[in-house]
Formats: sequence, structure tokens, C-alpha cells
Amino acid sequence: MFIDRAKIKIKAGDGGSGCMAFRREKFVPRGGPSGGDGGNGGNVYLEANSHLNTLLHFRYNPEYSAPRGQHGQGSNCSGRDGEDIIVKVPIGTLIKDAETGEVLADFVEEGQKILLAKGGRGGRGNAQFASSVNRAPRHWEVGSAGQTLNLELELKLLADVGIIGFPNAGKSTLISCISAAKPKIADYPFTTLTPNLGVVDVGDYNQFIIADIPGLIEGAHEGAGLGLQFLRHVERTKLLLHLIDVSSATNRDTIEDYQIITKELKAYSEDLANKPVIVIANKIDALDEPERLEKLQNFCKKQNLEFYKISAATGEGTKELIHIVAKKLKDLASS
Repeated sequence: MFIDRAKIKIKAGDGGSGCMAFRREKFVPRGGPSGGDGGNGGNVYLEANSHLNTLLHFRYNPEYSAPRGQHGQGSNCSGRDGEDIIVKVPIGTLIKDAETGEVLADFVEEGQKILLAKGGRGGRGNAQFASSVNRAPRHWEVGSAGQTLNLELELKLLADVGIIGFPNAGKSTLISCISAAKPKIADYPFTTLTPNLGVVDVGDYNQFIIADIPGLIEGAHEGAGLGLQFLRHVERTKLLLHLIDVSSATNRDTIEDYQIITKELKAYSEDLANKPVIVIANKIDALDEPERLEKLQNFCKKQNLEFYKISAATGEGTKELIHIVAKKLKDLASS
């Protein structure tokens, strides 16, 4: 099950309390104070891990607590510090304070590790308060409390390329054709209910990651369909492939389809709408009305949009498309 949102609570360990004690050896009269300090509480770290690709495990285990520091003891023995704990999250996870909405961390690299809840400081024992005027102090400190945070986790997939378009435009078919990903494919809208990631091998040790985003519809930025739930997953992409069904089966206007999706991207995020895009006419194998393809091609030419035509079902044009996308990514990286 793919889960891309979760709320968790983390609690750092409390500091151990200091000890009040005095030396009582037989041949050490007035031995003085010997209460040790309390140990510090354990910290809570979050760390990015490439072996995770969903936040599902947080649904069943939403609370994480580090051990507290041990209390100080007599004979000037300090308490042991509480052990730190590390909570692992998928790469691409955004961490927010659930109460304020403040972004606390953004995990984009393997092994990235951030301290989010600091353990409490151990209290001082009475030996720490001895002075020339107070040689038998009876004062000691309670350990301070560890930090507690309520966090909101939001997973945004890390992909180089995002495939967008209306439901049933052929996005899942395309990603299964050019990568090893095997998403569910069927001839009805909203077959894809979760994003799919695929690794595309260009050759000569050159690869890129592509994400198939569940179909968008008009009103997606307001939550219509599945749009609002998954638009965040194309925010990190470098390039968008806008897939449009040019077959006559949909009975939709191809230019209107392009404009609706573009409008939804802009309403959700201006940055998302300004990403480089290649418009791809799909299902040319089922093209009964050639004027539909010609109309879309002329529109893209007037709008100075990169245009390409393929059939994801038969594989026609897909190999060439892989190299076009790879070159585009290379150009974007060098610009």
C-alpha cells in the first residue's frame, strides 16, 4: 500500500536527576558530598533511507521515544546517558511541525540525518554544589525534559521526469513500455491509484527515473479526482511529459485537454506550471481522425512547445522518445 502522508509524535529522553549522597567510609570523617550527576536523555534523529518508498509503517507505529538518562548515584557515579534513536524515512520526505506548519527538514539524499528532538540535560548531583562556605550541600537538580514534537510527514517522489495527463491517456502503458515498472493497466479511467516509478535505461550507463502520476481532471488543484493527492509528486521533477490521447475513442478536444491540465498545474503551483514540458500525442495506432493529431501539432508549433507522437501500446516512437528525453535532461543539467 502506498501512503504518502503521515503524522507521528517523537519524544526525546528526559535527563536523569542528580543524586544527593555523602561519603560514609569508616576512616573518612566528614567525607563530604558524593552525589553524581544524572545522564542526558537520548536524542531523536530522522534519517533518509533509500530502501523505503512509502510512509505506511508510520500508520502502525506513530510514536517514537528515546530512553531517558539514568539518575545519578552515590560515590560520584554519574547516570548513563540515554541512547539516541534514529527514525528512518524515505528519500523525498518533507518534515513539518504539525502545529505550526513550519518546514523542519527536507530529505533529498541517502543517509541525510537531522536531529529533531534533543534529549533533556541531566541534573547535577549535590557534589557539584560544594563550596568553601557550603561543604555539605543538600541541593541537587531534577533532569530537564526532552523535546516533544508532533510531526507531519509528506512524501514527494524523486524523479527526473513526470508523466501527466488525463485519466486513460496511456501513462501507465508508456512507463511499462520504456522501463521495468509494471503498473496496473486497464481500459478505464483511474486505473492508476498510486504513483509508479520506473528506471529508464538509455544505454552507455545513462539512466533516468520517470514517474507515472495518476490521471488529472479539471478541478484537480481543489481535490477533484485524485489530483490534489498526487500533484506534489511532480514538484521535484526536472521535466514533464504531457501525454494526450489523440484517438477518437475519447471524443475530447486535444487542445482543450492540454489547456485544462496546464491550468490545473498553474493553480497548484506557479513553479510547476513553468517546468519544461514535452507534449506527446499518444495512441496514434488508433488514430481514426488524422485531423485531431494535426490540430494538436499545429497548436504546439504556434505555442513553441516541443511535440512528439507515439503509440505506447505498440511501442512506435518510444525508443526515439527515450533518447529525446535523455538529451533534454542533459541540456537542462548544463543550463
